[in-house]
Amino acid sequence: MPVSRQPLSVAIITLNAATQLEACLQSARFGDEIVVVDSGSSDGTQALAQRHGARVVHQDWLGFGPQKQFAVETASHEWVLCLDADERVTPELQAAIENALKDPSTAAFRFARCNRFLGRYLRHGEGYPDWSLRLFDRRQARWSDDAVHEKVITQGRIGELPGDLLHDSAESLASYLTKQNRYTTLAADTAFATGKRAGFGRIAFSPLLRFIKFYFIRQGFRDGLPGLIHIVIGCCNSFMKYSKIFERQKSDAALR
Repeated sequence: MPVSRQPLSVAIITLNAATQLEACLQSARFGDEIVVVDSGSSDGTQALAQRHGARVVHQDWLGFGPQKQFAVETASHEWVLCLDADERVTPELQAAIENALKDPSTAAFRFARCNRFLGRYLRHGEGYPDWSLRLFDRRQARWSDDAVHEKVITQGRIGELPGDLLHDSAESLASYLTKQNRYTTLAADTAFATGKRAGFGRIAFSPLLRFIKFYFIRQGFRDGLPGLIHIVIGCCNSFMKYSKIFERQKSDAALR
């Protein structure tokens, strides 16, 4: 007789994700429940999710961390796998998840995320393994309240699973850059609010050190031109985040 496993809820947050969600839902069919928390889509996302058997819940946008935590709390089961609409669970990762849930050795598990950028799945540099903690017992872990760069917080030991989570945003470079600009603004706001400051050293050398780390040490050069572009954008993001923190410092000083 096969060993039963812990029941699993798959939680997904969406907004106008109809062009991406179907592949995600198909890859998550092994879950005992799929709950989609939508923040007001107008492209048929909700109907698509329902056709695939998902339970759809509306929630106005709360920020990435709070929105994902709302989805976790809305789920029916204690073990939750959190996915984004542009992610797909590979068969290898599905097998690892189901095996881990037969007798969980930890309260949370992380696994590698493989990012597709400019038509290529990145296997080096900043794009891989991109460790992502997405499977956890919600009684012992939760999403942070961060509006961007949210993370799962747990006090227990974290296990690692084989297999990749594929991330295929299929977005244009222009929309990717627009999103990165928004993210660096949110990151700068959060950092400044917690007392972090930026000077010449951080603004000038953080991008350079980042490039050395990901392009040479982590061998991002092996991903060809897409790998180079991805890393350079990441370096620009670092430059912009600290520049925006510096801008807030100047504005704050002028008000005093």
